[in-house]
Amino acid sequence: QVKLVESGGGLVEPWGSLTLSCVGSGFTWSNYAIWWYRQPPGKEREWVAYMGSMPVYHDSVNGRFTMSRDDAMATAYLKMTNLKPEDTAIYYCSGRGPSTLWGQGTQVTVSS
Repeated sequence: QVKLVESGGGLVEPWGSLTLSCVGSGFTWSNYAIWWYRQPPGKEREWVAYMGSMPVYHDSVNGRFTMSRDDAMATAYLKMTNLKPEDTAIYYCSGRGPSTLWGQGTQVTVSS
């Protein structure tokens, strides 16, 4: 079964940090580019970061978020630092390749 599974979300105070993970299974991981998206409450889904030859970040997270991937483990990571309340969202990973894959999402809430 083809799956992407995110984990690592939770409640964090402003200026805190979280690291999200995205684990793939049931497909050839190396054939896929991995993107991170988020959907804030009441808003549309937006892209956050993707990994080409180098990671590319949305302006709103550049300098605070770091994306990486471990192909041997079929896992991508999104390290988030200096979190702000406006980073509150459901975070999704997506695989772009022979098909488009989506995980189920993980909730990140930034609040004091």
